[in-house]
Amino acid sequence: MTLNRMFEKKQAAFGPFLKLPNPALVEIIGIAGFDFVIIDCEHGPLDMLVAEEMVRAAKLSGLSAVIRVSENNPALISRALDIGADAVQVPQVSTRTDAEKVVQAAKFAPLGERGVCRYVRAAGYSSVDRQAYFTLANQNTRTIIHIEGEEGMENIQDILQVEGIDVIFIGPYDLSQSLGLPGQVDHPLVVARMREIIDRAREAGKIVGTFVDDVDAARKWLALGVQYIAYSVDTGIIYQSFKEIADSLYQGVGDEGNA
Repeated sequence: MTLNRMFEKKQAAFGPFLKLPNPALVEIIGIAGFDFVIIDCEHGPLDMLVAEEMVRAAKLSGLSAVIRVSENNPALISRALDIGADAVQVPQVSTRTDAEKVVQAAKFAPLGERGVCRYVRAAGYSSVDRQAYFTLANQNTRTIIHIEGEEGMENIQDILQVEGIDVIFIGPYDLSQSLGLPGQVDHPLVVARMREIIDRAREAGKIVGTFVDDVDAARKWLALGVQYIAYSVDTGIIYQSFKEIADSLYQGVGDEGNA
């Protein structure tokens, strides 16, 4: 129940975005049977202190921990990996230079220029042999980049040539906005652009990911070759569940039902 299955066995993996700062929620998601969680430090109140506790909960629950940083910033990427994230997810990658910057920040030499510090959770607080740590980190740390704008679409072929990028994540909502169709993720133009990126990425041997709001959408994109499926957001899932229960409980109940 981790991302390793997706990379090694070429099987699909599923997990939600998390905005609520609660490690218990991560445990519940693991018990429910998902593969990963995306700890969202771009949108919402999460900071690195809470994110670290959520990474711990993920590891205890058999989940891969992905951290979405707020921007393509070496310091933010390094901090996310230092606290033990299995993968870093970086928004708004639009050029080959952007993609190379992600790899440089996420990998130690000779693959990159990630800041070196062994006194962090990812290195067992210096308990892991230094050479073993650098080697294993380069082997096991995954990089996921968002393609979510017209510039990224135009430069996709160059971006796909960058060594060290593991997943091309298509952000459908931002993509729809860049095409002048904000929120219309099922619009034929948005779908066509997404399919074009999927085809090119798969030809280059890259895993493709995207975000979905419902199971039908997940099945559609799985059939088209997407393997990394971010299924909705914790706040939306919780709201929808409570809303359905509340509507069911109050159905047919008038004022007299409160007596």
